[in-house]
Amino acid sequence: MRQSIDHLDLRILQHLQTNAKTTNQDLADTVGLSPSSCLQRVRRLEDKGYIDRYLARVNLSKLCRSITCITTVTLKQHAKEDFDQFEQAVAAIPEVVECFTVSGGFDFVLKVVCPDMDRYLALNNELVAGGANIENVSTHVVMNENKPFTGYPLDTLIDKPD
Repeated sequence: MRQSIDHLDLRILQHLQTNAKTTNQDLADTVGLSPSSCLQRVRRLEDKGYIDRYLARVNLSKLCRSITCITTVTLKQHAKEDFDQFEQAVAAIPEVVECFTVSGGFDFVLKVVCPDMDRYLALNNELVAGGANIENVSTHVVMNENKPFTGYPLDTLIDKPD
C-alpha cells in the first residue's frame, strides 16, 4: 500500500526515531527545510498518526536492579473471548512492557521487566491463576541485550516516496 508521505517526510521520521528530542531548527537543517515548513510537516505526521508518541529510552541499569524475561504463552482454547480475556489480564500488569499475538507453537510473546525473579514468579502465578485459560507458559531470562530497539528500518520497509 502506497503511503501518502514524500522523501522529506521519510527523512523527518527517520531522524525523529533516533533523536526525538531534537529542536525543530536542527530537524529543519537536517532535512533541508525552513523551520516553519518542518514544523508544519511534523504536526501533519502527528495528526495523521505516522508519529504515535515520543518516548525517552531509560537506562534501567543506572536506576535499579532488574530482570527481563521473554515469556511465551499458549492458551487452552482459541476463541476470541479467550484471547480478549488474556489481553485484558496482561494490560493490567505494568511489568509486562510488550505483548504480541503470534502465529506458530504459542499464542503470545511477552516482554516482562521485574525487580527480581521472586516478583516474576509471583506475577506468573497470578497470571496463571487469574482465569486466563492458560495451557502453557515458557520463560526465557534475558542474559544480555545484544541489539536494543533503536527504531524501524524505514529505508528497507517503505517504498521510496516520490
